[in-house]
Amino acid sequence: MAEHPRHATRSPPLSSHLPAQARGGSDPSHGSPSLHDADPLCDADPFEDTGPFDGTGPFHDTGLARFNALSPDTAHSALLHCCGSRRWAHRVAAHRPYPDFGALLAAADEASYDLSQPDLSEALACEFPPELEHGAAYAAVLALDAAHGEYERSFGHAFVICLDGTTPEEQADQLLAAIRRRMELDVDEERAISADELRRVAQVRLADLTHWLTSADGVSAAEFGLFAPVG
Repeated sequence: MAEHPRHATRSPPLSSHLPAQARGGSDPSHGSPSLHDADPLCDADPFEDTGPFDGTGPFHDTGLARFNALSPDTAHSALLHCCGSRRWAHRVAAHRPYPDFGALLAAADEASYDLSQPDLSEALACEFPPELEHGAAYAAVLALDAAHGEYERSFGHAFVICLDGTTPEEQADQLLAAIRRRMELDVDEERAISADELRRVAQVRLADLTHWLTSADGVSAAEFGLFAPVG
């Protein structure tokens, strides 16, 4: 069986978006990305200095059109960077083409709500706890590491939360407060919350994916290689 493309070791990001090479792949200074020198996981921060992305406008239309045109295998592999459930990725890929970004999000939400418990376990196993951005206070980093460790020992998977729209200054307090609040829940309650956070994170990642596909130069074969099936 092919290895899941999100099971390799990585440095955990703040909110698990597309590979860093995807953002810089069209810049000659970055060189040509490949599966050998790129972490084939969702381990980059959100697109820098682009502002909120609401899935509208001509650039988005281009990205969605390119997403619709991906081969089934490439689309499936790319979608696994948005949610680690193979069934989720298959469903979202199979329902293409999407007429607009809202339709894509609706299909993704439906697939998220329909995840079975094994599907949810597969997706949670692909997640890594969010980190603070570089330059965060050392005491906050230590406190967050300890909180993540306690959470994982209690629930058996990484803490999942959608931090889209959270400023760097708010991250430490929001993360620690959320972990402590959710540590008081029982396993079933926390699993339900984790599932909904996965759904929200997948929406952000889909926006990032279609945003990346709006590259003015198009997407090269090397860049598509970032999402090539593994195994």
